[in-house]
Amino acid sequence: MSEYFSKLQSKEMDYLSEAMLTLKTKEDCYRFFEDIATISEIKAFEQRLKVASMLKSKRTYVDIATATGASTATISRVNRCLTYGSDGYKLVLDRIENK
Repeated sequence: MSEYFSKLQSKEMDYLSEAMLTLKTKEDCYRFFEDIATISEIKAFEQRLKVASMLKSKRTYVDIATATGASTATISRVNRCLTYGSDGYKLVLDRIENK
């Protein structure tokens, strides 16, 4: 497997990544995300991950929009990431499924 290079790569992003990798429990995650992000930012992350999971399960846009409240623009953006992105959603969803 070749090394991945991100458009986001920076010392600051490395520091944030290292911080996130120290989280060991769900409580750790709650505490960190409540401090680092707004409620609406966290809710957007939750929604996008749910949308990605439903797209992976071959659910329709209408079904996803109804279940999550996501706009078709958000669903389309997540779908584009699943199809042409960096495989971040796939990585996480596969790990959750195989847990």
